[in-house]
Amino acid sequence: MDALRDVLGSPPVPEGSWQREAVYVSPAALRRAGGTGRAAVRGPGTAPVREAAEDLAARVRAVPGVRTVHVRPNGFLVIEVAEPGEIVREILTEPAGPPEGAVSGSAVSGSAVSPGRMESVWPDAPRTWRNPGFVVRYAYVRAGWVQGWARDLGMGAEWGCRTGPPGPPEEGVGVLGEGAGVPGEGVGLPEEGAGVPGEDRGFRPELLGGPYDRAVLRLLAELPSRRAGRDPGWPAYLERLAEAYHDAFEHAPAIPKGDEPPSAAHAARLRMARAVRKVLAEGLTALGQTPPDKI
Repeated sequence: MDALRDVLGSPPVPEGSWQREAVYVSPAALRRAGGTGRAAVRGPGTAPVREAAEDLAARVRAVPGVRTVHVRPNGFLVIEVAEPGEIVREILTEPAGPPEGAVSGSAVSGSAVSPGRMESVWPDAPRTWRNPGFVVRYAYVRAGWVQGWARDLGMGAEWGCRTGPPGPPEEGVGVLGEGAGVPGEGVGLPEEGAGVPGEDRGFRPELLGGPYDRAVLRLLAELPSRRAGRDPGWPAYLERLAEAYHDAFEHAPAIPKGDEPPSAAHAARLRMARAVRKVLAEGLTALGQTPPDKI
């Protein structure tokens, strides 16, 4: 993403579901030519916009990891990347928190949210699936639990595991109802930060190709362009990311089941869980809430 940002001048925006292909779009050519979408179709701005778009497309095609690039009639670039799972590596190797130059703040007011305002965004209760705030906080904690369970199975750093205390007893699959308890309540979790250099050597992003994995990757890919915007839209974004992660947690687990041996696919999902946890922590912090170490 850094290489694309360097060529385009700003992060491209993911488009579509990513179930079949991982596509970004960028209006960088319009900004460079000083034109508009309409000028790209007809009028005196057509040639400058098209020329700028074709020049940028040629440069983007040379970026490692880019599969195809084509130019739409309105001058937008459509960029398909070969391995959407690479967004996980990028997020994990960043320093903790937004990178230098990113816009911080919330979608509520454009600045940090006070604890009182935070309650108006997401109430603490009820702690059920009906409360989006609970869904987000539970996803953050759940993404940490899998690291502990993996360590209990002997999956160390080479599998993408974070160091820290063992996880809580493994929870059953199911939906929480009104007033239902949360497995592992009260168990502390290690904080997610920057990755350890070299620990992703065994990461195989191509194994994050299932529909539930792709849904999570599609949302993680929104992070750079959201950071670059004036209004990141944290609440709605975190809710969507949390819901996608819960689906992946249930249907594309990062932990082997029964006598199943750990695999490279499990290792890739462990890293994806860490990336989700890191992004959720960034958003919660931007909204004025401390990411929970228990729930």
